[in-house]
Order: sequence, then structure tokens, then C-alpha cells
Amino acid sequence: MAQGEFPMKHSATHLKRYRQIVSLLWRYGHSDLARQMNGEEGFGVDELLSAEGQPLTDGTPPAPGAATPEHLADDLEAMGPTYVKLGQVLAGRPDLLPDNYRTALARLQDNVKPFPFADVETIVMAELGVRISKAFARFDPEPLAAASLGQVHRAALRDGRAVVVKVQRPHIRQQIAEDFEVLEQIAGFLDAHTAIGRRHRFLVIIEEFRLAIQQELNYEREAHNLVALGKNLKDFKLIQVPQPVPGYVTRSLLTMDEVTGRKITALGPLDLLELKGGPLAEELFQAYLQQVLVDGFFHADPHPGNVFITDDRRLALIDLGMVGHIAPAMQESLLKILLALSEGNGEIVAEIAIRISEKLEEFAAPEFRRRITQLVALRRDQGLEQLNVGRSLLEVSGIAQENALIVPGELVLLGKTMLQLDEVGRILDPEFDTNASVRRNVAQLMSRRLRKDLTQGSVYSALLEMKDFTTGLPSRLNRIMDAVTNSELEVKVKATDAKLVLDGMQKIANRITMGIVLAGLIVGASLMMRVESSFRLFGYPGLAIRCFLAAATGGFWLVIGIFVSDYKSRKKYAR
Repeated sequence: MAQGEFPMKHSATHLKRYRQIVSLLWRYGHSDLARQMNGEEGFGVDELLSAEGQPLTDGTPPAPGAATPEHLADDLEAMGPTYVKLGQVLAGRPDLLPDNYRTALARLQDNVKPFPFADVETIVMAELGVRISKAFARFDPEPLAAASLGQVHRAALRDGRAVVVKVQRPHIRQQIAEDFEVLEQIAGFLDAHTAIGRRHRFLVIIEEFRLAIQQELNYEREAHNLVALGKNLKDFKLIQVPQPVPGYVTRSLLTMDEVTGRKITALGPLDLLELKGGPLAEELFQAYLQQVLVDGFFHADPHPGNVFITDDRRLALIDLGMVGHIAPAMQESLLKILLALSEGNGEIVAEIAIRISEKLEEFAAPEFRRRITQLVALRRDQGLEQLNVGRSLLEVSGIAQENALIVPGELVLLGKTMLQLDEVGRILDPEFDTNASVRRNVAQLMSRRLRKDLTQGSVYSALLEMKDFTTGLPSRLNRIMDAVTNSELEVKVKATDAKLVLDGMQKIANRITMGIVLAGLIVGASLMMRVESSFRLFGYPGLAIRCFLAAATGGFWLVIGIFVSDYKSRKKYAR
């Protein structure tokens, strides 16, 4: 690789990261992962195996079985929190990774090595300004759970209220910023120099990932999300959202109500039989449909590790660092796509996807429609009750990428959320049919959307518009009727191509007229050939020959003028 083609920072930290990432790409770019994702061509990462002429690996492909899905999870965990979080995101993206790799990466969602309690004490004191013993009556030194960006401890406030405290990992912001500098440079290189990069647009994915992590690192934002979601879901009696404790929340510390219960992934078969998960799955799905299609604000990371079964047999949603926002116009489009998928109507799915997406120059609409229709028909033939809406949405996004159609990020985020939600629903009730739930709840969703649109402000605005219309209508009608009575009514049509059309018609008329004149000269000259005259040219009547010569000259200039005029017109309109 030529020097300067891949810009590198030469600090010790950056060089270490470059070496780790390139080694990771080398290891899995020549494994079954590359073959499953990109056929037999692999990732195309051989260009990355040297930096300014110095090899980063020994150039030997890994031995068979050396690069397994479990090894990928271990490698990402060893590289630090940023890559653990990347593994968590990839675990929910079947459009990017095969199922066996997604299953292996799923363990990173709630099984990460914790950091020492001494660091916890230091962070709590720095954030709250007091020692742990002053702020809390009890604080368990052993973490309840450890994640990529922080860990959670049980505690109790001075008034005895049971809470959990989420503490951010030390120095995590600086580490993540440095990691993303490296990731963005490598993603940009892959996008520019490899086929898989051009198809998947890794730089866009990395940028979306960076923004999502920045939001998750702000615990004050997460506290706001908990309050907003709790308010939106207050009518769902089987859904619980823990609320933050005012005064105990900072950018790096979040204190909230303790949820007493277990993760649904920790429930055994007998527990699930006693649970009666069907009503819970139905209410959970209703709650998410309302979040996405009515509120426009939804919990975007409902993987099984973030859903608890409380002691009173309710569902608790935790970890609201990652949320999605959807505008009203996009909500209607997504609702139509969900309905079309649930009914197996691929034509409508394709049309809506085209309408809401950005089309690149090489976009081929017929091929995209054909592939989407084929995809939905295949899923429909397998049985609508088995159709995974989230996976289908992500497959639609993947087909769009391959056909130069850039779908909105909301569609991809919704697909990921619905995929995780479907997994939760199947754990609660293996017979739960998400498509039937969409069809059951669509009427209620539409009525909620209408009620939401009919706010006091919108009603007053509509009334003011109606007032202006009704008060001005009589005078406008009088002016129209007077104009009709006095024959003064004019209709003006403005066509953007009118001048072009008129110019073309004028050229045609001029050429026809010139042709008629020349034809007249030729006919006249032919008739005058029979008239005897003392004036002769070339042995023929002179006047007739002059008419012939004039006609020939005019015809020659007419042909030349046509070619020159058409050539200038083509150049003009090309510009």
C-alpha cells in the first residue's frame, strides 16, 4: 500500500489499535465469516495488512477452526468497552452477521468483566461531592451487573428506599474517542477500496454507532428518557419503567428505582409455564407499537438482557441509553410498511421504501421491486405466523443498499428493535404471532394517532384557518362572478417548456416554407424548359436554368443550415 493512502496517527495508543484491528480483520477476513458475508472473495483486507511497508501480521491465514464465533466475542471483549459495545450492536444485526456469530456475540450484552470497587467509590465521590457512606445508607460492593460502558450496584438511600446505582467506567469517554478515530479511518479506507465496504458503507455505520454511544454515555439524558417513557406507558399496567432519583443523577452516575425480579433469560421452563407469558407478550408488543407509531419515541435496545420479570409478574424495561425518535410523516410510512409485511404484500413494501429513501444515480427500481416482492413472497409462503418482522425490515434495508437505495436510519433502527422484540416475545410465549398482533392493534393505533393530532393548538389553528376562509369567501366569489359576467375571466397556463416547444415549431415552419419555395422554383423551371427563348445557358432556356441553379443553391444552404442549427441546439441543451 502506498504511503499516505491510509493516514495513520503514530501515538503508541493509536498504533496498538491499528495493529489489533487489522489483525482482527485478517483473522476473520479469511474465515467462514467472510465467506458467509461476501462469498469466496473474503473481506478484501489484504491491503490493510501493512502500514507504510511494515507487515502487521506474518501473512499466514488462521488455521481451520481458529477463528470461531466464540473467539470473535472473546477478541472484542479483550479490546475494550468500545468493541464490546460494537459486538452488542452487531448481535442485533442479521443483515451484517450470520446467526452463529450473532448468537456468540449475544453474551456481551450482559456478561462483561466488572471494574474494581475502589474506582466506583472514586467516581461516586467525584460526581456527588460526598462519600458513598454519606449519600447512601447501604451500597453493595459487588456489582449486580456489568456492561460495556458501566456497571450497576444495589444500594439504599438514607430514607430506606431501595435503588440501583449505574456507574460509568473510568476514563471511558477518552478511550472511546480515541477508538473511534481509528475506526473511522479504517472504515473510510474499506469503503473506498473494498467491494464489501462499498456495499455496506461502514463509515456511515460507524458514525451512527458513535452518535449512539455518545447518547448512552450521558446518564442525564438516560434519566430524561426514563421519565418520558414512563409517562408514555403509564396506561400499560403490565409494563414498568424504573424512575430516576432526583439529585442523584449526573453525566456519569444514574440512581433509579430497584426492579426486584429476574431477567427473562434467567427463567427456566417451569417458570415460563407458570408465568402465562401470552398476555405479557401482547401488552409488550402493543406498548412498542405505540412508542414507534404514536409517540415517536421508543426504547431502541429491548434485547432479552434489558427486559425483567418483576416479582409481581410484570415486565420492566431497563437501560434506556439507546432510544429512537421518529417524525410523524415517517411514522405513517413505517406503519404502512409494517402492515404490508404482516399481510405479505411485497409491492407496497417496495413502493413505500422507494418513496422514503434517497435514490443514487445507479438505482434500478424494477430490480429492487422484483427482489423485495420475491423476499416477501418467500416469507409469506413459509407462513405469516412465522414471519419475523424485524428481520424482514433489515433484509429490505440490505437489498436497498445493494441496489443503490439509501433507506432512512429510522427503518434500520426499527428493524433492529422489532427483531429483538420478537425474540423477547418468543421467550415469553413460543406461539406468539407478531404479525397477527400488528393487524389486531392497527385500528387502535390509528385512533390514538388521530387523538394525538387533535391537540388544543391544532384545533385552534384549524379554526383560525376556517375563519379566514369563510370570511373571505363571499368577496372572492363576487369577484369571480363579476369577471365571468363581463367576459373578463382569463385562464393563464405557464408551461416550463413552452419556449422550447415554440422554438421547435418555428424551426419546423421555416423549413417547410423554405422547402415549398424551392419546390416551386423547381416546378417552375421545369415548365419554362418548354418555352423557346433566345437567352440560353448550357444549351437550355436561360431563365429555366437560373431557376434550377437557385433551387439547387437554396437546397444546399437549407441542408447545411439544418445540420448547423441542430448541432448548436444539442450543445446548448446539453449544457
